Amino acid sequence: MLINRTLLTLTAALWATTSLAQTNDAFQLNTIVLETTSESENAVDVDGEDLSRQNPSDIQDVFKSEPTISVGSSIPASQKVYVNGVEETNLAVTIDGSRQNNKIFHHNATTLIDPSLLKAVRIDPGVSPADAGPGALAGAIAYETRDVGDVLAPELSFGGFVKSEYDSNGDIFTNSASLYGRQGGFEYLGFLKYSNGGLREDGSGATIVGSGSNLLSGLAKVAYETDNGGRFEFSAEQVKDDELRPYRANIAEIIGGRPVAETRNYDLTRQNFVFTYTNTAPTGLWDPTIKLAYSQTDLFIDESPTQTSQGTTSSLNGKIENRFAFARGSVTAGVDFYNDDASLDYRYLANSAWDEAATESLQNIGVYAQARLEPTQRTRLSFGVRADFQQFTGIDGSTFSDNGFSGNLSGAFDITDNITLSAGYSSIWGGATLAENFVMNPTWTYPTTGIQAVQSENVFVAANANFGGFDLSGKFFKTDITNARAASYRGGSDLTADLNVRGYELGLGYAWADGFARIGYANIEADIDGRTADSYTGNYLTTPLGEVITFEVAHTLSQHGLTFGADAQIVLPSNDTYDFATTGAGPQLPGYEVVNAFVEWQPKRNKNWTVRGEINNLFNEDYSSRATYGQEFVGEVSALKEAGRSFKIAATLNF
Repeated sequence: MLINRTLLTLTAALWATTSLAQTNDAFQLNTIVLETTSESENAVDVDGEDLSRQNPSDIQDVFKSEPTISVGSSIPASQKVYVNGVEETNLAVTIDGSRQNNKIFHHNATTLIDPSLLKAVRIDPGVSPADAGPGALAGAIAYETRDVGDVLAPELSFGGFVKSEYDSNGDIFTNSASLYGRQGGFEYLGFLKYSNGGLREDGSGATIVGSGSNLLSGLAKVAYETDNGGRFEFSAEQVKDDELRPYRANIAEIIGGRPVAETRNYDLTRQNFVFTYTNTAPTGLWDPTIKLAYSQTDLFIDESPTQTSQGTTSSLNGKIENRFAFARGSVTAGVDFYNDDASLDYRYLANSAWDEAATESLQNIGVYAQARLEPTQRTRLSFGVRADFQQFTGIDGSTFSDNGFSGNLSGAFDITDNITLSAGYSSIWGGATLAENFVMNPTWTYPTTGIQAVQSENVFVAANANFGGFDLSGKFFKTDITNARAASYRGGSDLTADLNVRGYELGLGYAWADGFARIGYANIEADIDGRTADSYTGNYLTTPLGEVITFEVAHTLSQHGLTFGADAQIVLPSNDTYDFATTGAGPQLPGYEVVNAFVEWQPKRNKNWTVRGEINNLFNEDYSSRATYGQEFVGEVSALKEAGRSFKIAATLNF
């Protein structure tokens, strides 16, 4: 019955928007300006227009219209991103080009990020280029934060905004402000946001344990551009979430087991500092990028007055590269490095003999080249290679060195002006990886040959057709990862697992001058060590996903300054689960349908103001996101529920 209600709502929204359309001219669904390459055929891009339309409150909202990207947990501090069914630590994740080393605690978020800071996200699922960085076992995620040029018109020298939001579910108040400007060759930007609220309720009216809001985020950027185009930029970003969370932050409750408190305080802070040199007026053979960055994530858990845990991950990283442009394309070549650390400091004040401290570190130097060519007007090729040289240092001080090669090849061919076929393949050497901080054991020893090198293979085959405003697409994809490190506190430092993920997606979109409608479908299956994956064994690897349908529609009435739209996520029931007791099929994962709607008004007489209203989870669905941990462990785990119906209102003043 609910799915009928969902379809009825979306059909009405679609009819309303299409009936108002005046022309069939194409509306750009994603307007990031990219070099046209075969990589673009495989990429998922979320641009500033998408982010403005979605008004995301967390990373789950950012990707809610992408059927192949899932985010687990209703609490931002424990959300994890899965791309084509693979958890994000198996991708090369960067923020403003800075490598992220965030494998800190399996109950926590992998990369805590405030989407209010973002101007765009690019994902290369599976097959990714060599210059995306080392360790791109299942692709790459590149987050980009806002620059002055994104928010300040070229003719202006100063500006800013203030924004206030209220969410009825949890009485959450969010306030943010920004100032930015330019003078001569200098630019500056500052942004600050604070969100505070109480516990939220799920669709049944029950309180979601540990769901309070207490988030503080900020971004600062300064830049200077010389007369000949040399641009120097420094950015500093921080996100801090400090609040009572479920005892295990991604689980509402473990049923049975040792008695623990319902909640404990998690203080999670991520910082990112980046210096970048580029040239905004490159010549054909001179288009350099120099980057030096430092990122750190710190988690402090206050268990009790006598028991605390602190985990810290960090990465000092950088690169020097140049893009050589030719008539038929370009070649990007360079060298990059990182120095990653992961440490845990566990203190039990009642008995110092229980104090534990452990650290692993990993250094890597990479050399790479990536060609992006257009041999003919209808053909695009991208291929590259990289070599990585590593040194790993274990908890006991032992060191191991290793090296390996990675390669990728993708291509796209326009059969006609409207139909494109594309395909790609990559073989990736990931080398050693650091263990999760909170499973590190000071008594670990390591094999004399060192940590096994993790490797992967990725493949995709895709087709796309555009006819009269309609866009039809389909893609098959597959990722195989071997020797993924699965260290455990008692099991040892050198445990590994093999992951096999396969799936396909279909998409249909229609665009007109002032709006669009699109529907997506994905079916993803995963195996670990030859049997159906589960969310426990799949920590930092995968989770059962199955079939996902997404829908989005939006239209702008330009003459009235109104934009309105709706989106839906329909997840079908799935039997593709694993039962540890029987080593056979596990229980069915329930399906659900969620619908959200919004309207936004920018008064014609005062365009400095924007007012927005939202209804999220319109039908008050009682559910857990498919990517949320533990749903297959019926009677053992109480999974975190998503928030029930909520009304949100926001007002923004630009000056």
